Parts: sequence; structure tokens; C-alpha cells
Amino acid sequence: MHGIDVAADGEVHVSLETSDFIIMLPYSDTGRGRLIGIVHASRTAGAGPYTFDNVGHSALSSLGLRVDQVHWFSTYRVHHRVTSHYRSGQVFLVGDAAHVHSPAGGQGMNTGIGDAVNLAWKLAAVVRHEAPDSLLDSYETERLAFARKLVDTTDRLFNFITAEGNFADFVRTRIAPLFATVAYGVDAVRELIFKIVSQITISYHDSPLSTGSAGSIKAGDRLPWVEADGVDNHAPLEKIDWQVQVYGEAGDGLRAWCLLHGMPMREFAWTARHEAAGFARNAYYLVRPDGHIALCDPGRGPDALAHYFRDRAYRRFCD
Repeated sequence: MHGIDVAADGEVHVSLETSDFIIMLPYSDTGRGRLIGIVHASRTAGAGPYTFDNVGHSALSSLGLRVDQVHWFSTYRVHHRVTSHYRSGQVFLVGDAAHVHSPAGGQGMNTGIGDAVNLAWKLAAVVRHEAPDSLLDSYETERLAFARKLVDTTDRLFNFITAEGNFADFVRTRIAPLFATVAYGVDAVRELIFKIVSQITISYHDSPLSTGSAGSIKAGDRLPWVEADGVDNHAPLEKIDWQVQVYGEAGDGLRAWCLLHGMPMREFAWTARHEAAGFARNAYYLVRPDGHIALCDPGRGPDALAHYFRDRAYRRFCD
């Protein structure tokens, strides 16, 4: 799509008309972008093929958008489904093969990437004979619950967008925009929306790979991001591998264990920002290759770390 008008300013725009829904996703601020909308049966003579003429142009007008040229147009039917199992023997389902839902919320790509990252490091560990095959079972445990929640959420959102009738029109065109405007003006709400859409709030608290808590952080949480005194605690995550992070001072025994077993350990000088993020001073956090926390230990000794890998028969870090 190519058009130069008010909405083609590089920002995302949404139109909630009486009977139409359109979202404008810009590629740049030069007028190129992608439009996602709904083709209502009332505008079609049958099963298709549909064209751009079947789109509700009143919604485009409400955005202040004029479409000069359509480069690509496609239609599809929205489905909401999720598999009952992510694994069957040596076969694993990832992304759209495991869960299909409407594009509402823009969560499809992030979810597929999350599936792939979760599975990839576990497959690598098993293939290298560093961990038992049972590690792969945690893939379904961790990702299936989130997929079910996501599909249910996008289904509800899509039904709200497409609901017909006078009351539905009133809520969608009058109540929802007012509520959204007020809510988005609150910093805490904007931050929460960002965290949800970016999926950084996903946790694996019920995973067999999650043990313990320290401060307000629980095993299974994504490692909170903190930058203090020019030091970024996420920078070491560029290397996709296990690591231990300590906020404060590590114990000598922990240092010795990590050195003996080839476990990278990062120590961060304690600051108020670490405390605000929920870390406990001098506690250590075992971080998985995907950036989630596997073990939280408020102590300074290596016993919990040694037991963690021994109990899971993770040979790479066993004595």
C-alpha cells in the first residue's frame, strides 16, 4: 500500500468505525505501510475473490488516509486453535504449527520466536549429550500454557473488534477509545502494555527447571534488565549459554565451583537500581541460555547450584 496523508506519518494508527476495523502499520514515514482490516460479508457477493474495493473505505477516511496504490492484497480467514501437545517422540511443533490465532495484538511472530528459542537450546544440550532427553519435555510444559492463554486473549479481542449490533458499536466507537486514551496517558499503564506486547512478562514458574526465589524475583522469571553506572546486566546474555549472575559480592565457594565447572559468572556492584529491580544483595541467579532464571539462591555457597544440575542429570555441570 502507498499513500500520503495524515496517517502516513510513521506511527501506528487504528480506526474503530461503526462496522469497520483497520490498523495502519507503517514501513516508514514516506507513505508506505501495511493495512490490516476486516472484509464484511455484506460487501461480498460470495466466497471471493475479494479486492481492495471490498474494504470499508469509511475507516480509511476516518484515519485521514488516502490510498494511491495497492502493491499487494490478500485475504484469509481467522482461526483460533492450539495443539494439545508440542512434542510427539522426536517431532516438535513450533510457531504457527502449534498455535493459530488472529493478528490482534501482533503476537504471532514473537510467540513463534519464543517457541524456537526455548526449544533450540534444549535440543542443543541433548544432541551434545550434555543433558538427558527428559529436558525436552519442559518445552511443552513451558510454552503450551502461554499459547493457550494467548489464543484465548486474541480470540476475545478479535470478537470485540468484529462484534455487530448497536450496543457493540457504541462500546467500540465511544467507550473503548475514551478508555484507551485515558489509560495510555498513565505511565504505569504504558509500561505494562509494552511489557505484555513485547512478551517480556512471560514466566515459567511452574516449570521443572525453575527453583527458588531471592528478593522479589522467582525462578522462571525473565532476568530483569538493569543498567547501572554504565554496566548492562543483559550484555552477557549475547552469549547464548548458562551463566551465574551475582548482585553484590559472590562467595569464594561459588567462585571456585563456577571456575571448576566452566560456568561463566558475572558480578555486578550493588546499586539502588538492582534493589529496585527486585534483586537480593549477594544472592546469585542461575540464568538459562534463553535469559530466564533457572535458580535463585539467597545464599553464597554453591550447594544449591550443584544440586540443581545433579538432580536433573545435567551432565555438563555435574561432578
